Amino acid sequence: MAPHSGINTDDIREKARKDLLDLLEGVRGKKNLVIEKSLAGPIGIFVKFSTLQDHGVDKIFFLENDNVDASQKNVIFLARGEKANQPIAVAEQIKRLQKQSNIDHEFSVVWVPRRTLVCNKILEEAGVLGDVGVEELPLHFIPLEQDVLSLCLDDCFSDLYLRKDPTSIFLAAQALMPIQQAHGLFPRIIGKGDNAHRLMELLFRMRSEAAADESTTSKFGLMPSASVESLVIIDREIDFATVLLTQLTYEGLIDEMFGIQHNQAEIDSSVVGPAPGAQQSGRTPAAPAQQGLKRKIQLDSFDKLFEQLRDTNGAIVDGLLNKVARRLQSDMESRHTAKTTSELRDFVNKLPGYQTEQQSLKTHIGLTEEIMKNTQGDIFRRTLEVQQNLYDGSDPSYQHDTIEELISRDVPLTAILRLLCLESCISGGLRPKDLENFKRQILHAYGYQHLLTLDALEKMGLLSSRASANVLLNPIGMGGGAAEATKTNYNYLRRVLKLVVDEVNEQNPNDIAYVYSGYAPLSVRLVQSIIQKQHLLTITKGASAASNGVSSAAHGWQGFEEALRNTKGETFNRVQKGDDQAVKARHMLAGTGGKAKTVVVMFLGGITFTEIAALRFVAKSEEGRRKILICTTDVISGDRMMEAAIETGDFGRG
Repeated sequence: MAPHSGINTDDIREKARKDLLDLLEGVRGKKNLVIEKSLAGPIGIFVKFSTLQDHGVDKIFFLENDNVDASQKNVIFLARGEKANQPIAVAEQIKRLQKQSNIDHEFSVVWVPRRTLVCNKILEEAGVLGDVGVEELPLHFIPLEQDVLSLCLDDCFSDLYLRKDPTSIFLAAQALMPIQQAHGLFPRIIGKGDNAHRLMELLFRMRSEAAADESTTSKFGLMPSASVESLVIIDREIDFATVLLTQLTYEGLIDEMFGIQHNQAEIDSSVVGPAPGAQQSGRTPAAPAQQGLKRKIQLDSFDKLFEQLRDTNGAIVDGLLNKVARRLQSDMESRHTAKTTSELRDFVNKLPGYQTEQQSLKTHIGLTEEIMKNTQGDIFRRTLEVQQNLYDGSDPSYQHDTIEELISRDVPLTAILRLLCLESCISGGLRPKDLENFKRQILHAYGYQHLLTLDALEKMGLLSSRASANVLLNPIGMGGGAAEATKTNYNYLRRVLKLVVDEVNEQNPNDIAYVYSGYAPLSVRLVQSIIQKQHLLTITKGASAASNGVSSAAHGWQGFEEALRNTKGETFNRVQKGDDQAVKARHMLAGTGGKAKTVVVMFLGGITFTEIAALRFVAKSEEGRRKILICTTDVISGDRMMEAAIETGDFGRG
């Protein structure tokens, strides 16, 4: 069998689409589809509503709304089966329809990505298991982009770090196994963090189980992959600080201010204008009817202008848009210079493209103006100043007056908690006196229900007190011993991995630090220590030290052992070997190759858009040598991290 040329995310998208449509085809006639809200966005990425209609879907209802009607005999429920809430909701709605409807309904339940014992037990206890057809939809990775795969597990962060629920680790392993089955074993699995170590062990166990299962042995790759170089697993827990910082790339700023979910952002139409083709009642640019009306904006590589802007630092987007506007104006004016019929025909053929680009330009100018309005505000600048002082290594106590002022100005709680958690992560905790003072101020300003919020942050390890002043300089006892760190020592890593870069060229960046205007994400620095050893050694120790040190052919973490001892969690570097005879035969048939191999980078617990931009920067500099495929449990931000802990109840106020 010829080696695969690489991992094609379009194949993953097409398989997901085909699996879903095949399940719908399996239920004859018209049908109503009841879908869990958290699945609607991911499914919308690879299949349109019109396609579902072509396959017999009449109406779509959200499971959480409990409003499915009896308009069709066939009712299909599509929900995740990992937790009890969804099976309970499915059972209740089936019983309601059976009781209230005169139609003899035929029910089907499709569990994503698998059927569990919990599902069966709940449906059985509700007395409806015998009345439904049960199927599975093995929907694992969803391609957000050609180089980004996500499990789209919205609750993954709180499950892993607050509730200590390892389900997402198992689902990540289940998602990675088909890649091994299609492309061969990951030749090397490298990673950092306790949960990352659990994922690695799970992959080895699943491989053993697959090898023992005769039905899967024939299709399972017994050899290390010829197209994949390695799997790098990063546990989010080793670098919480990066997520807590304000993202400063264009896509990151959109996410910070509007929120991006499954390649879409809901934005007020007064900012981006009405949808293309929408009728406008007047010619005023901001008609009252538009105020408060939300419009969904698609943010992916199908928008060529967004693809060009997304990973740039937000500070230069305005200038880039000006260039595009001038170029587009020049192109549109070319119709006046067309002298022949063929030149005019060429212009007419290009006109739809110009109109699409013009609409995209209008949208992004509106977004940029709104972003600039926010970033030039006093609160944004004060918040950013505190963040930069903290990661620069300044005494955190000097930032407390600013944080207290922000509390008194009724800044959103998420912003305050991000600053406190950032100080806690970088400094090894807050002084007990300061922590108690901030807790008291938060309870007075935002409500006593946030006793539970603060407790949740402590459980996740995001907010803690430090035992002594020495912890600020040495939070984990830097003795160079072999013991794993219990906290990530940012003060040490700032120096040895050059996390802070003073001179940043945002226009033509030469380091990943441009994504935070001077701070290099630790998570991506660790990935660089594996795939860009010489480059990282050069910028951290100098060219002479790099040339005399570790060779570029060194594998795994070699050369950065001391940095890893100062980073939280277990460190591992495991090689997967296949059948020796099969490996030799493959080498004889395929030769040495020469094509760029793929490094799969898996972020367990979530990744930010800024880290994705930094990894793309690394991939661009490695072009021709290797490709990077980014996998994650979900795309997160500092606000979503805080929302996982924030208590929404109000203790009966009023």
